[in-house]
Amino acid sequence: MKKYPGWKDNINKDNINPDHYTDGEIECIDAMEACSTNEQFIGYLRLNAMKYLWRYGKKGDPREQINKAQWYLNRLTQTLDKRNVSDYQFENGEKFHGN
Repeated sequence: MKKYPGWKDNINKDNINPDHYTDGEIECIDAMEACSTNEQFIGYLRLNAMKYLWRYGKKGDPREQINKAQWYLNRLTQTLDKRNVSDYQFENGEKFHGN
């Protein structure tokens, strides 16, 4: 297997959800979601996915960057479903009407 600069040999280490993002039983992202509006939290998830795609091939194992972006995209999908967000207004003013 090809190794990339910054690639970790410890495959059991969770680089997406490390222990330092949890305080007791609460994960940082769950606390952030709880104190955010739909628009704020959706923007946070979108921007984090973009960040990891942006730095693809520039930092560490490129697959790790893709996995992190995918994690945020999955969380975004779950958030849209959980919060029943079926209508969305884009930055350009266009609107999407779901189911």
